[in-house]
Amino acid sequence: MKALKLFLLLPIIALCFGCGGEKSANQATRFGTGGTGGMYYAYGSELAKMIQAEDSSHALDVKTTAGSAANLRLLREQFLDLAIVQSDTLSNAVNGRGIFAAAGPGVGYAAVAGLYTEACQIIVDKNSGITEVGDLVGKKVSVGERESGVLQNAEQILMSHGLTFEMLEVSYLSFADSAAALERGEIDAFFVTAGAPTAAVAELATKKEIQILSIAPDIQSNMMRLYKGYTRCTIPANTYAGQTEEISTIGVKAVLVASTDLKEDEVTYLTEFIFKNAENLPHNTTDKLTNEYAVQDIPASFHAGAAKFYESQGVKVNVYSGASSESVKASQD
Repeated sequence: MKALKLFLLLPIIALCFGCGGEKSANQATRFGTGGTGGMYYAYGSELAKMIQAEDSSHALDVKTTAGSAANLRLLREQFLDLAIVQSDTLSNAVNGRGIFAAAGPGVGYAAVAGLYTEACQIIVDKNSGITEVGDLVGKKVSVGERESGVLQNAEQILMSHGLTFEMLEVSYLSFADSAAALERGEIDAFFVTAGAPTAAVAELATKKEIQILSIAPDIQSNMMRLYKGYTRCTIPANTYAGQTEEISTIGVKAVLVASTDLKEDEVTYLTEFIFKNAENLPHNTTDKLTNEYAVQDIPASFHAGAAKFYESQGVKVNVYSGASSESVKASQD
């Protein structure tokens, strides 16, 4: 009887083990993005649709996730094959810093390309009386999902203004849920780190008058000096409905990373496809994807498949060798 029960359970056990872990030979490439209201998801979904139309043998299976930190963990645990992550979060993972300290330096994934700049956006109700970061004290604020890069950005922006989470009423919501909560008046503000325009923010701006807070130049300079991965960033006027002035803030680079187990020719195809179709993929309109942009200031070594593409363009990059490394050099030959 015990043998019979075990026999009957075997298909169920096999199915459960097939739900995660290593990718099977005929399985679509698992692509970790973010929440449905952000640009990671929009980028991944559009890329998957375009690849499917050109060559279904390179199909992508787009996954919604909590964001950058979750994506890097899922890559390391072999539940994802590809993912988009923030450059600052990638730097911490590669070097085993911050929330990645316990796991140690990141191995098992490598860079493919820097895609576009993500703006750190702080969205408030235009009629809330909140005009600067310091006004968030005592307010109800969504600081991003747990295991998201947004959460780290929110904490560092607040700290740079002399604030902590303990001085706010914080919640941990996705972009879409944050926008819905602000629309209902349940929160006063929320943080977003994403390419602008961000879908959730753009939709909210058509329903409610919002304001995006600027970050003062001296604060930007301090953050760039203290934390790796930040850059100055401008959100042009009229990016969102009712936004008549440009917003000065900080940003990070969105980086496509791949499992080092993903086949070299698959990554070469993907890298070439992204460059060929860059203008038709969601991106920050102030950036243009070039070889230089894709490889500069990337805090990880590159996948051999991506390196093969760059070499064909006369660009040399450090290739992942199985160890963590933040020193990445690129040169035009």
